[in-house]
Amino acid sequence: MKVDSVFHELYEKFHQDLFQFLFYMVKNRETAEDLVQEVYIRVFKSHDRFEGKSSTRTWLYSIARNTAIDHFRKHKSWKQRLLENFDWDRQQVQDDKPLPEEIALQNDQAKWIYRSLDLCSVDQRSVIIMRYIQSLSIAETAQVLGWSESKVKRPSTVP
Repeated sequence: MKVDSVFHELYEKFHQDLFQFLFYMVKNRETAEDLVQEVYIRVFKSHDRFEGKSSTRTWLYSIARNTAIDHFRKHKSWKQRLLENFDWDRQQVQDDKPLPEEIALQNDQAKWIYRSLDLCSVDQRSVIIMRYIQSLSIAETAQVLGWSESKVKRPSTVP
């Protein structure tokens, strides 16, 4: 199978999920779009080294998570910038069709939960997004993070 057809298949199958994951990590549509492009650049460059030891899905999430962490490292005060730049009273993510998560954000309880992500460490946020928003299994989440399943079940409680 040619690389461009494999790449196209990966894009079609996983693009929306990866974008949503990155959006919840960085809480900015433009940044998430840039980061998802960076993910695909990394995938393209490293696809020949993918050994199949994990599922394609967990491999892509690992790349996406590492891309987000690299982004946070480049922007030292990322938590403060998130708080300043994300206006919860204004819908910043607009699309022809609202995402299920966007509809949920209109609910006050859901808003509280999403705001609470700001209090979490990157690891805790990763687990919450992967498990409860992206619906990855405990095993898949552990594989993406390189953790044991028991650590995924009980990530550090100290933000």
